Amino acid sequence: MESKWEKMPGEKTINETMENIRARGIDVTMVETRKDALDKIKELIPKGSEVMNGSSTTLMDIGFVDYLKSGKHGWTNLQEEILKEKDWPKQLDLRRGATTAEYFLGSVNAIAKTGELVACDASGSRVGAYLFSAKNLVLVSGAQKITGSLEDAMKRVREYVFPLEDQRARKAYGMGSATGKWVIMEKEGAPNRVKLILVKEKLGY
Repeated sequence: MESKWEKMPGEKTINETMENIRARGIDVTMVETRKDALDKIKELIPKGSEVMNGSSTTLMDIGFVDYLKSGKHGWTNLQEEILKEKDWPKQLDLRRGATTAEYFLGSVNAIAKTGELVACDASGSRVGAYLFSAKNLVLVSGAQKITGSLEDAMKRVREYVFPLEDQRARKAYGMGSATGKWVIMEKEGAPNRVKLILVKEKLGY
């Protein structure tokens, strides 16, 4: 049975949400498919740019993670450089530094119809870039993440997203996750810094 947190909103709700996101200083583009989302990313990021991404099932779903690993993009893949470093403290320092990448990509866990974007991490290694550090922030989200209010957006994280992420983390890392670090993007003051690609497909969770 489909969860209420998985349902795709109607066209009217999507359009209203996009208007409210733009009013908060965040650029938002609607695309039809996951392929369109990846094509949009390729269009947005110039060759030669530094690129870093946070852990994201959505970025995996649209094929971005595989594309980044392919090396066919002409970008500097900071994630690849980080993983080459096997000394953990040094790798951690590289991860901190990478939050200031020219282009940082990720997703959000929920979107309020009133325009706020909500993201949550256990450690903050992803959302740390969202607030200020990344020069350009490109977010991708399936439209099913739209909720009726900011309160509902946070409920979506606690009731739906967290149990799924906790399950994934236990399989991948042998340890559970946590709702450790929250980001609510209510207003962006830097013009054109944050771009949201909203997809009319269910992506991630």
